[in-house]
Amino acid sequence: MVKAADKIQGQYTSGTNAIAQRASIAALNGPLDPTLAMQTAYHRRRDLVIAGLKQINGLVCNMPEGAFYAFPDISYFLGKSYNGQSIKTATDLCMYILNTVYVSMVTGEAFGAPTCVRISYATSDEKLIEALKRIKHALEQLV
Repeated sequence: MVKAADKIQGQYTSGTNAIAQRASIAALNGPLDPTLAMQTAYHRRRDLVIAGLKQINGLVCNMPEGAFYAFPDISYFLGKSYNGQSIKTATDLCMYILNTVYVSMVTGEAFGAPTCVRISYATSDEKLIEALKRIKHALEQLV
């Protein structure tokens, strides 16, 4: 009974469901205007974030070519501290930024880059500008 149920389960969960198939057809046959507008918005946001990160002394960041996040190297800040809080890892830096200026970043450790952080730009320009300002302020406090 278990073997038969396993075979059925495998067939149901490994194939593309009907709703996703219909959505794919609509996406392929529909107008590209919304897609192109979103592409333009993401390029603008990417450029805004990269320009802002380049204004922060110590950060090194490449230009993303197909992602919705920046991935700056934060090695410069490792070993620094603020009010007794030592920054030893990218996770420490992410937590410091979150707890100090309420901006969330993801450590690069999960992506095989332990000296990097991941900063999403999948939000409004206004929120990105404010987040960059807060990140810069927090990083300037580290000694």
